[in-house]
Amino acid sequence: MARPRPPAAARNATQRQRIAAAAAALLGQGAVHDVSAARRKAAQQLGITDPRLLPDREEIEAALRAHQRLFAAPEQAGQVRRLRLAAREAMRFFAEFDPRLVGAVLDGSADRHSAVGLHLFCDDPEAVLRHLHDHGIGFRQRAQRMQLDRERSVLADLLELSADDVPFELTVLPASALRQPPLDRDGERPEPRASLAQLDKLLASPD
Repeated sequence: MARPRPPAAARNATQRQRIAAAAAALLGQGAVHDVSAARRKAAQQLGITDPRLLPDREEIEAALRAHQRLFAAPEQAGQVRRLRLAAREAMRFFAEFDPRLVGAVLDGSADRHSAVGLHLFCDDPEAVLRHLHDHGIGFRQRAQRMQLDRERSVLADLLELSADDVPFELTVLPASALRQPPLDRDGERPEPRASLAQLDKLLASPD
């Protein structure tokens, strides 16, 4: 007697979990460094083409944390703390620009390939550049389209630099964006972020 097939919803959930796990492995191995790219590559590897079966960012981030707990727990936890400490020093340095920590260092999924992501807020982007120049800090500059909400976007300066062997990615946004976080890279939700005070609480909390 043939075994009954599981309901479609259960099959779909299983496929999403398979893609999320494969994407997490790619991210954990450093094969790719972006959730969207990892999702596309994982689905391609598994031969899954239905976009309805693609996991969202939260599912992949949860799978990545599970992957890290299994394969790199002590090393990864130490790396996250090291990067958060570096982020705290940088946020103090950029205090006049109301810095907010974003990305993998904030959510705890960072590894040795991760950069510290900071959002800086200023209506005069040149002020950030002057601040770096005045302190003799070199950087690479490029433009990046940021989605402020479903309708509005802005072409923001992205500044890449390194300090004490820690890579940083600084995104300079209008001061008005401080009140409402821009959307994440997938345009699915507001970008989670933390102030210096919130980061201090993270660092003070037990692992």
